[in-house]
Amino acid sequence: MTQEASQAIMEAGRVDGQDISWLPAWRIAELVAAREVSPVEVAEHFIDRIADLDPQLHAFRMTDVGKARQQARDAEKAVLSGDALGPLHGVPIALKEHIPVAGLHWHDLKTNQTSISSRDGIEAERLRKAGAVLMGTTVAGLTAAEFGASDRQPLNAWNRGRICGDSSSGSACAVAGALVPAAIAVDGLGSTRLPAAYTGLVGLLPTRGRIPMITWNELSARLLGASGPLSRSVRDAALLFSVLAGPDARDFGALPDEAPDCLTGLDKGADGMRLLWTDDFGFGASFATPDSHEIIETVRNAAARLTAAGARIDQMGKVFEDPTPWCNVALVSDHAMFINIPQPDDVIIRTREVRGEIAQALSEQLRNADFILSPTAQQIAPTLEEWDRNWAMADNGQPTNYMPNYTVFTGFMNLIGWPAITVPAGLVRGMPVGLQIIGKPNSEPGMLRLAQAFSQLVALGVPSSL
Repeated sequence: MTQEASQAIMEAGRVDGQDISWLPAWRIAELVAAREVSPVEVAEHFIDRIADLDPQLHAFRMTDVGKARQQARDAEKAVLSGDALGPLHGVPIALKEHIPVAGLHWHDLKTNQTSISSRDGIEAERLRKAGAVLMGTTVAGLTAAEFGASDRQPLNAWNRGRICGDSSSGSACAVAGALVPAAIAVDGLGSTRLPAAYTGLVGLLPTRGRIPMITWNELSARLLGASGPLSRSVRDAALLFSVLAGPDARDFGALPDEAPDCLTGLDKGADGMRLLWTDDFGFGASFATPDSHEIIETVRNAAARLTAAGARIDQMGKVFEDPTPWCNVALVSDHAMFINIPQPDDVIIRTREVRGEIAQALSEQLRNADFILSPTAQQIAPTLEEWDRNWAMADNGQPTNYMPNYTVFTGFMNLIGWPAITVPAGLVRGMPVGLQIIGKPNSEPGMLRLAQAFSQLVALGVPSSL
């Protein structure tokens, strides 16, 4: 295709009759490699879309249009020169502001300070090597009480009166609103999976250390956080995982072995998989909201469709002790916002014990099963007013009592460092809800395969507000 023909298509914003805004990252990379679209025109399309929609949605903390355009021009030169292309060549990607990107706004969780980063983190390095065009850093949105401005809270593309979650909200907002095809998030107690569930996306928490992550001003590893993909398709999540995962000795906590292949068997389906379902792990009912019953029923019914794909689903019999207080202890130890709060020795000891007990209990459940299924959250995305009210901080500086409500089904996976993924499972009152799949360490290939099979059974479509 000539550059003139490509430009004509892109000016209409369509490729093969489809709006390029909603094409998955893997398809854009295919079109670029086949010279059916130009990386420059792809970048311009999304630059224009960000300019049009981000003033209303508030996804981005910082963009650098000049640098994005230069990356796109370099990508186009590589295509025209016949160079070897990466798996994300010419694909616009955004990164949560907790990830260092050279020249862009960075919020350091360890110090709770913000600055312009002088160099890339590992995630940004690997994305560039894969050919991606880095569009900017996204807002890590919490509440007006913490950041002083509700007008910068990322808004939900499904209903702009509702939020996207905590704290990878900007990345979720950007992908759900099709400001970029995919983004990178950081999951602390569900900070990728919960915004994904609220906005109808796929969000992956990888095995601890599988995707290296570092900051350049300290050596200590994060206790809870892990970078991972936010996308509109499971295939994009698998593709981004394949780009980001793998050893890097600069990260003290990185796993030393090569990452498993998640793309080759992605479409093998769920036939023969043994699955366990739980409504609430035995402790979630105490955190229920008026929406919880309908959400749990919706997700349970959606999960049951996997039996038609050849999977077996049994009830998980184990009832767990509520782990949320101990997740909060780990959060306090890991987050600069709470760094001056002392933790008694007996509390630290019990947190370690609970961590071991959860891992042991899940190991026993998965001895004769492949994965555990649950709702990702038992509430739909709150309104702005509900969100700020729920997150009002306690007078003593401790995390608000809302934290356990919000992270009730997600936080303990960060505590033990095991992988989990959320996949869209339907709508409740017009808002997305998610199915969570959790598994043993290094089970990402099977997890993504199951998520792909499920995604073929449940589709949400495009947010109605766009």
